[in-house]
Amino acid sequence: MPYSEQTVQSVRPWSEKTFSFTLSRPLDFKFENGEFVTIGLKQEGKMVARAYSIVSTTDRDHLEFLSIHVPDGPLTGKLAQIRPGDSVWVNSKATGSLTLNHVLPGRTLYLLATGTGLAPFISLIRDPALYARYETVALVHSVRTAAELAYREEIEALNNPQLRYVPTVTREPFPTPERGGDLFRFGTLSQRLGLPVPDPEQDRVMICGNPEMTRELTHHLKDTGWTLTNHRGVGNFTTEVAFVIHHE
Repeated sequence: MPYSEQTVQSVRPWSEKTFSFTLSRPLDFKFENGEFVTIGLKQEGKMVARAYSIVSTTDRDHLEFLSIHVPDGPLTGKLAQIRPGDSVWVNSKATGSLTLNHVLPGRTLYLLATGTGLAPFISLIRDPALYARYETVALVHSVRTAAELAYREEIEALNNPQLRYVPTVTREPFPTPERGGDLFRFGTLSQRLGLPVPDPEQDRVMICGNPEMTRELTHHLKDTGWTLTNHRGVGNFTTEVAFVIHHE
């Protein structure tokens, strides 16, 4: 059977709409930082499952996830009610296109996330291997309210000179009210960080989150000479298409 029953170890609410939780990790479960796995709950004998990016790194003995709460969502409505000791089912196979193998090494790596699309990037920035491949890592997290800036304290506490963190909040007063995708497209992001203008020859981009943002940035990057990684090879930007499932 591809799913194994795992135990909820902890639950952390971030806002009314977002929460994270940790599960026990199956002994033989293998993944790469940045990948996702399908997890689910059994309801009336049926499995209701969705794809979730893994927040925790491969060296940990637990699995950590970040979720949105859709009150009437077939999975998230129930997932928001889990407590330590409850069961969640985890698929045996992880996959995804936001790993270090999906973009070439380079100068600056831009990680552009909205909402719970931050999840795979937390896994990546926790991994020392990331900083050996890039001079600078710019993480942009766009949310509607400041409470949704999950992991903000942890990110700021990393105190890593190679990591530049730009939180943006669009629906309430905040120092950076613009959407992260717009900051990147209009060139204000690199200016603000004192970085060179993004160059497909030297820089790399990873995108995860709102499908509209993903489409906009994909079109912008392709139109300006960037190459999307696909199954045939490694380019200079990559997106996580499975993320659309997170919104149900």
